[in-house]
Amino acid sequence: MPLSPAAEREHKHTRVVECKGYRRADGLWDIEGHITDRKTYDFSSDARGDVPAGVPVHEMWLRLTVDNAFTVQAVEAVTDYAPFPSTCPQIAPDYTKLVGLTIGPGWTKAVKERMGGINGCTHLTELLGPVATTAFQTIYPILTKEARDRKAAAGQDTAPGKFPLLNTCHGFRADGDVVKKLAPAFYTGNKEPEKT
Repeated sequence: MPLSPAAEREHKHTRVVECKGYRRADGLWDIEGHITDRKTYDFSSDARGDVPAGVPVHEMWLRLTVDNAFTVQAVEAVTDYAPFPSTCPQIAPDYTKLVGLTIGPGWTKAVKERMGGINGCTHLTELLGPVATTAFQTIYPILTKEARDRKAAAGQDTAPGKFPLLNTCHGFRADGDVVKKLAPAFYTGNKEPEKT
């Protein structure tokens, strides 16, 4: 369902964030993010001069290479457009400081410790959030299915031994219907049989 009808307004700015996940031939995963900001009007900038409508204010790229445990093996960051073209791109190589971190609990805090404030680019650092989520969306379902298929082929119980999504959002709450159906061993709600 879309948003309700808006008040009369004029479009001024568009931010687009696109993330993609890839499985590499060497067994690692590349998770890429791309962010652009564009104005719908011409403006002047001390650092860039006249900037026509539609020309990016920001355009940045980020690639995390991670393993099956979601540990960052390599990072590449590129800034094509920024408000200060002679300064902003200089920080991109510093994103290699993320190598060795694991996407999971504590990820956001660790990213801010390494890349927050003057140690990073606001937009590249913000892009790490959707990139991390994309990593999970890319990798977890495939590895889960492959593990289940291996267990089934070996005649083993295919019930999950762990459930990393448990209590990560409203839908995956331990006492909710989704967990009751998908991972009943982890369900903590009413276990009484329903009376008819």
